Parts: sequence; C-alpha cells; structure tokens
Amino acid sequence: MPLAEAWTFFCDPRNLGAITPDWLCFDIRSEVPPCMYPGLIIEYRIKALAGLPMTWVTEITHVAAPNYFVDEQRFGPYRFWHHQHHFREVDEGVEMTDIVHYAMPYGVLGLAIHKLVVAERLEQVFAFRQQKLATLFG
Repeated sequence: MPLAEAWTFFCDPRNLGAITPDWLCFDIRSEVPPCMYPGLIIEYRIKALAGLPMTWVTEITHVAAPNYFVDEQRFGPYRFWHHQHHFREVDEGVEMTDIVHYAMPYGVLGLAIHKLVVAERLEQVFAFRQQKLATLFG
C-alpha cells in the first residue's frame, strides 16, 4: 500500500474504532472530521479496568502529513499520555511506528495497577492493532 493511502486511513479518527479491541468498548463521543488537524479535541468512552466506563479526551497536537501525528491526553486514565504515530514508505509497503510515553496516576497504587494490569493491556491493544492492520491491508 502506498503511504498516501495509509495516511488517508490513519488521519481519519473514525477509523480508530476499527483497530481497537472490542473489549475496550471504544466509542468516539465528539464530532470528528474525515482528517485530523492540530488542535483537534476528541472525546472517547472506553471500558478500562474492571469494565468501568471512562471518558478519555485527547488532543491532536502535531500533524505532518503523511509522515506523523501526535496525540496527547487532556483528560483520562493516565497522569500523562503522549503518543507519536510515524509512517514511512518501505519496499514492502508502509512501516508504522508508535512511540508512547505515559505515566500512571495514584503514585505507588498506580505503579502496582500498571504492573498487574495496564502494561499487559497496552501490549494487547497494540498487538491487536498490528494483527487487524495486517488483515485490513495485507
């Protein structure tokens, strides 16, 4: 797949649900355009720990089409969340690299929850995305 085609998919926030595991019950609550832009605020509803519903608000802070974009949490489950999405055309298609920096709230309790649940859940989410993208785009 060409980089431009991959960007068309990833720049549309409405496609995020298609690459998110069902167990998160991911639902975009805000109106979103067909392509993101810097300053775009997106409100989601997810079911996180123990299936409890939670609001997560992110802002798209940087966009350099078709090479990368950055989303940052403004309100949600983390004390800090900064997620870089990089795209690069390679011989086999498009290489996508996620760079995520985050911190848990609640001090020592948050660290324990991270170790017991959150780290594995994040790995599951990104593994699911990798599999789903391979299915969608070969």
